[in-house]
Amino acid sequence: MDYPRPWVKKYEEQGMAFNIGYESIPLYELLNRTVSRYPDKTAIIFFDWKMTYRQLGLLVDRLAGALYELGVRKGDRVAVMLPNCPDFVLSYYAILRVGGIVVNTNPMYVEREIEFQMNDSGARMMVTLWDLYPRVANVKGNTPLEKVLVTGFTGKPDSLPAGVVWLPDLYLSERAPAPPVEIDPQEDIAVLQYTGGTTGVPKAAALTHFNLVANATQVNHFFVGDEKKERILSVLPFFHVYGMTCCMNLALIAGTTMILLPRFVPEQVVGVINKYRPTYFPGVPTMFVALLNCPEFRDPTAVMVYNSGAAGCPLEVWSAYTRMLEGTESTFSEGYGLSEASPVTHSNPVLAERKMGSIGIPFPDTECKIVDVETGTRVMPVGEVGELVIKGPQVMKGYWNRPEETARALREGWLYTGDLARMDEDGYFYIVDRKKDMIVAGGFNIYPREIEEVLFQHPKVREAVAVGVPDPYRGETVKAYIVLKEGETATEEEIIEHCRKNLAAYKVPRLVEFRSELPKSAVGKLLRRVLAEEERQKLKGAN
Repeated sequence: MDYPRPWVKKYEEQGMAFNIGYESIPLYELLNRTVSRYPDKTAIIFFDWKMTYRQLGLLVDRLAGALYELGVRKGDRVAVMLPNCPDFVLSYYAILRVGGIVVNTNPMYVEREIEFQMNDSGARMMVTLWDLYPRVANVKGNTPLEKVLVTGFTGKPDSLPAGVVWLPDLYLSERAPAPPVEIDPQEDIAVLQYTGGTTGVPKAAALTHFNLVANATQVNHFFVGDEKKERILSVLPFFHVYGMTCCMNLALIAGTTMILLPRFVPEQVVGVINKYRPTYFPGVPTMFVALLNCPEFRDPTAVMVYNSGAAGCPLEVWSAYTRMLEGTESTFSEGYGLSEASPVTHSNPVLAERKMGSIGIPFPDTECKIVDVETGTRVMPVGEVGELVIKGPQVMKGYWNRPEETARALREGWLYTGDLARMDEDGYFYIVDRKKDMIVAGGFNIYPREIEEVLFQHPKVREAVAVGVPDPYRGETVKAYIVLKEGETATEEEIIEHCRKNLAAYKVPRLVEFRSELPKSAVGKLLRRVLAEEERQKLKGAN
């Protein structure tokens, strides 16, 4: 079935080709080209400290040489467990330059999560903050990690343990450059981006150099006008695929300035907005909600383009920004993506109508269709709900060391997203629900099974289910339903504290409900969907 695409004509009428070509180049070549084009332009602003592209290129070259001296070779996995800071950018591109594979690792991970990801990826080296090193040290012996490079915001420690190297020492001194490495952009993996799936087990989307160059090219082309990308407010974490592509890699391909913030603090973000007037602010709905409730946020027009992604944007939030920006040159829009697609596949268009509640239209050279949920083979008519499937140059090579999961997700070149969607008569797409049980809270993907495994480790717990329930701020929040062992008693605080010790903060249940039994299927499977429906009904009753 040929779906309508009237917006293509609107782009072509304004001299913009909607279908574009993609160079088959290594990802680090984006940096080389921008250094050549804009050597004196500011690449990074970090708490008023600035670095030009010439300086960035020099330090990446030095660090690449140091990594080569330390034994990093083509195909080696190197974990980067850092918040947004200049050392993240340096490490990322230096690893790629020597042919290594970046393993994006969330700095909020607890020891159990770090251990799993290092073993799954086979990473032999990690770059992290000195403040986070104790977590790494506690599990290092159970992983392939051999060396840890540390950095920090408060200076070098007086002494470092064996096998630990101070990262700035590697790039602040001159050294021989790393030898050239031959990269096949279409085949060689650049990044392992961890995500989840129907099994709830974290797995890595293997993103090639070509995937990531193509998606950065698509984003750059889609958001027409260099003035819209002049200064990118980069508070989305770079270890998350959204921030990696729509902040860092976009800046490199467009030759623009990244304003880095290591974490989202509303008052701090408003200060940056007022001082630097960023032209592009990609974020998640919770960020935009927080700004609406921040008294200091008095001039929303200081940002030219707000782009919401990673979770569905509440209509009332979109409406609030639309009202504030009406009659100005600033806009608020929403898009869609997933780790397996580098990540962006859809967005509301710049040169055509933006539709509230829609994720917009497919990116250039991105094919999409809605198929039936049962077989995934029958194309659904316009307006009918089914599973969204995608094909394009940004779609991953597969899952790292998981051929069965890869076969389920990639079928005849199509990526099966697991998201239920519909398309309207103008070719705009709308996410309706998730086929998976995944919870999306504050833009983070959370997998119920992982939480349940931790809950079952509590000595008083007999049965447990984790469910995403509606939350006005986070979009969803985690609620745990608990059946205690006979004769046991426990408090909500006790369960939550147990989870805090074993899960990153954003995964910890905010709500706990104790029950005498949980709903089960005929074969004894715990039914999350029944509990989720109960919560939806409660919400309807409250309204």
